[in-house]
Amino acid sequence: MASIKRALISVSDKTGVVEMAKGLEALGAEILSTGGTAKALREAGVKVTDVAAYTGSPEILDGRVKTLHPKVHGGLLGRRSVPAHVAQMQQHGIGPIDVVVVNLYPFEATIAKPDCPFEEAIENIDIGGPSMLRSAAKNHEDVVVVVDPADYGRALDALRSGDVPASLRRELAMKVFQHTGRYDSLIAAYLEKQVQGGEVKFPKLLSMQFELAETLRYGENPHQQGAFYRELSSDEPSVSRGKILHGKAMSYNNFLDANSALELAKEYEECAVAIIKHNNPCGVALGATPVEAYVKARETDPVSAFGGVIAFNRIVDLPAAKEITSTFVEVVIAPGFAEDALAELKRKKDLRLLDVGPLTKVKQVGYDLKKLVGGLIVQDRDLGVLTDLRALQVPTARKPTDEEYAACAFAWKVCKHVKSNAIIYAKPGQTVGIGAGQMSRVDSVKLAAMKAQMPVKGCVMASDAFFPFRDGLDAAAQAGITAVIQPGGSIRDAEIIKAADEHGLAMIMTAMRHFRH
Repeated sequence: MASIKRALISVSDKTGVVEMAKGLEALGAEILSTGGTAKALREAGVKVTDVAAYTGSPEILDGRVKTLHPKVHGGLLGRRSVPAHVAQMQQHGIGPIDVVVVNLYPFEATIAKPDCPFEEAIENIDIGGPSMLRSAAKNHEDVVVVVDPADYGRALDALRSGDVPASLRRELAMKVFQHTGRYDSLIAAYLEKQVQGGEVKFPKLLSMQFELAETLRYGENPHQQGAFYRELSSDEPSVSRGKILHGKAMSYNNFLDANSALELAKEYEECAVAIIKHNNPCGVALGATPVEAYVKARETDPVSAFGGVIAFNRIVDLPAAKEITSTFVEVVIAPGFAEDALAELKRKKDLRLLDVGPLTKVKQVGYDLKKLVGGLIVQDRDLGVLTDLRALQVPTARKPTDEEYAACAFAWKVCKHVKSNAIIYAKPGQTVGIGAGQMSRVDSVKLAAMKAQMPVKGCVMASDAFFPFRDGLDAAAQAGITAVIQPGGSIRDAEIIKAADEHGLAMIMTAMRHFRH
């Protein structure tokens, strides 16, 4: 690469920009800049030429027009290897601009402010910045363009070496178009809200941005390739934003199960543990301590818990860690690990430990997406909760006892995270039997009883959807349940209520369904 004659720097995010400018200046580059960037560089001792002085055209229209000039874009787009371009640049007094360091007005941060005025949002739509970035990126064979402050160091190192490899120039150009593409999608989404007069649940063009976090060993099966992408706009405590502290690399299936486990553990204010196997809970429990909750969860189905994925909603302490290491576990997810617990868990060299940080009350938003061949089905996340079971309809002659209400409240939260048809047998704070993923509800009822390792007698039952026939209720009553929580809404509700009364069961109807396919 020829010597650097000129660099244009204009940034909203000033992180590292002074060091970058000084590095370019040391390489002999004339620094062109504008507005606040020029001021910051001068205060740091960098010699700066204002773009207006360079082009001979003043900034106009309240700064809306300052870099949209042939001397800027000609200097960016002119191809040094094309004699006709070089001749035209010389004819019009256009000097080459060899490096562009630009990032954009903070549109996303601006519209995130409460009650952001429309006029303020519009003024934070950058025009000159994307134009310069796109021009420089198009001509990346001749222009090094940097949009991400994280790339300043390696761009400078390459420039100092005198040879910026084509692979780096193409990568930096690629990042420009990724950045401007996301920027445009944010603006389009914001304007669609204005057109529709409020929040747009399902936009005409669904545009979401995810960054590649890692390539996985394989997908769901070894003959499938797999990768993990992280959503750029999400800040909710999650598996996606967790930190791997130890163990083998996470697999595709590990991520699926870890997400299911954590989202279930997050349902509870009390100390809770969820154990997941093949994307279904095989044990969930509350406890006074993490170890108590874990042991109770494992008791539900110790065979299935072997090789499972465990989520805690409390920091894992040493007693819990010792119980975990007493058997084979694939992944442990938690909001933190005590130092001695971490040392104990690390004795298992392959055990994956994922720290998701504090489970703060961040607003839960976003879509639940399922890919179809050639399409996508989209819905809200199932964030439905029941805050007061005692306010719900109880159509049976017998009302639930306090213990049954507590058990039903616990079981209902589990039910939301079990594949349909879903049946949960539980006592307060502990699952006893889980019937998941059966084609008929009565089969799930029977499976839950078959899987139970503890007596079902005296337990409650939660069902994710209504009972289409009384056979499921009859089978559960025969197994020994005393109360039921279910959505209701069947054309045979009267028959189901009659069956419950015949068996002396209490029944809560939620009017809320939790199908999970």
